[in-house]
Amino acid sequence: MRTTLKIPNFPNAILVLTTLLMIPSVPSFGQRGEPETIDATAFGTSTQMGRNFSVKIIINEFSSPEDRDILVRAFQQGQNDGLRDALEKMKGVGRIQIPGTVGYDLRFIREIVTPTGRTIRFLTDRRIAFGEAHQNTQSKSFNLTAGEIKLNDKNKKESGGALFPAAQLIINKEGELQFELTQNAWKLVNIIEWK
Repeated sequence: MRTTLKIPNFPNAILVLTTLLMIPSVPSFGQRGEPETIDATAFGTSTQMGRNFSVKIIINEFSSPEDRDILVRAFQQGQNDGLRDALEKMKGVGRIQIPGTVGYDLRFIREIVTPTGRTIRFLTDRRIAFGEAHQNTQSKSFNLTAGEIKLNDKNKKESGGALFPAAQLIINKEGELQFELTQNAWKLVNIIEWK
């Protein structure tokens, strides 16, 4: 299953990755005064329709421009696997918790200011389950977890987002960056910010 990023077609896919990770961001980077927590409900789409679970994202700090540059270089050199290896070496800047798991570190988090509020984007290396590793399943290559939360300060009911629990980042035949997923994206709703 493929989900194409909705970004303009640039001739250079690396420029697109830089744009994806950069976009006008909050000028302050690094340590925050207090951690921020965002709670959401993930609803299944298409084949997962009717299933839902809660998601908690804890943001301790936002990633630096240097972290972004490391990820862009890693993708240039090693595509998806290079990106995952670079993420694996980064320290956690937050945490994601999903029921049934102990949760895991988020290695890259960006905050993008929008006219109605802000957008939080995150990317991390996905924990590969023992069964996946032992049986060397195809899902092992979907080694990233990514997501986006759009927070609308003017109308909280319009806040929402998406979660890609098992994804890989590829460059398609048209030269565009595209997330390829093992299953459909999960729609994030009922967003609550705890600052």
